[in-house]
Amino acid sequence: MKPKNILLISFLVLLAATISGDQKKATVKDDLGFSFLKTSPPQRIISLAPNITEILFAMSSGDKVVGVTRFCDYPEEVLKKEKIGGMVDPSLEKIKALNPDLILGFRGNPLRVLKRLRSLHLPVFVLEMGTNLESVFTLIEKIGTIIQKEKNAQILIQSLKKKYEKIQFALQSVEHEPKVFFSLHGMGLWTCGKESFLNDLVRKARGVNIAGDVPRRWLDYNREQLIHKDPEVIIILAKSLENFSKVKKSFKNDALFKGIKAVTTDSLYFLDENLATRPGPRIFDALAKLARLLHPQCFETGLKK
Repeated sequence: MKPKNILLISFLVLLAATISGDQKKATVKDDLGFSFLKTSPPQRIISLAPNITEILFAMSSGDKVVGVTRFCDYPEEVLKKEKIGGMVDPSLEKIKALNPDLILGFRGNPLRVLKRLRSLHLPVFVLEMGTNLESVFTLIEKIGTIIQKEKNAQILIQSLKKKYEKIQFALQSVEHEPKVFFSLHGMGLWTCGKESFLNDLVRKARGVNIAGDVPRRWLDYNREQLIHKDPEVIIILAKSLENFSKVKKSFKNDALFKGIKAVTTDSLYFLDENLATRPGPRIFDALAKLARLLHPQCFETGLKK
């Protein structure tokens, strides 16, 4: 082979390798506006929120997860993962010791913690959640992009969209949307406002959140306002049936609440807190359960649990 041809082939090989490397490397911005250099697919991921952990496992990337918060408890395999602390108080020492090539943060993580992780030159990518259930699809898509599992992300999104559409189809004949009060975290009158995705959860289940006119995510609702709005249904989000029973009892034993429709008709229902408050794949299971509670007649046939 002529020397000129050898040089040409060598140049083309080098050019192809360079192009391939450039395709793997890309700078993307997280939801806080910080730049993140995406190189090869991450092999050691730390999740700083339960919903992110659930998304990673649902995308068949659980084997890449090396650290999670103490609140990450689903699926069962997560329990075997190294715990790095809580969402607001993670151990920076543990995180650093796990030598992650990607740390996925969420809005519940304090900015000071995220800033500290960046100051240690750790690879942090922060995600935000919108105000509606469709935001979960965007969240999954972003995670798929950053861990370079775009196909897995799309498969998960499509399966969730089918579940979502099935619920909406079952509810299409609903004529009356009951007024609903959401009691969060077993804390009585702590509830969700207009800017919370839980407000959209109620809306998509064909109910009306009585606190949905308040331009906030979370708030401690006024007792007099609760009586005035007179909800037909009270949904109590709790971690256990025992906790639910305590909160339900407090509503029923309060003399001021005796005239509320939900109390007089005993329409106080349990909804698993972890299921409903984590904007991830299982939020659509929460939607199905809530829709059944509000409109049982729509699910006598068709949609199964």
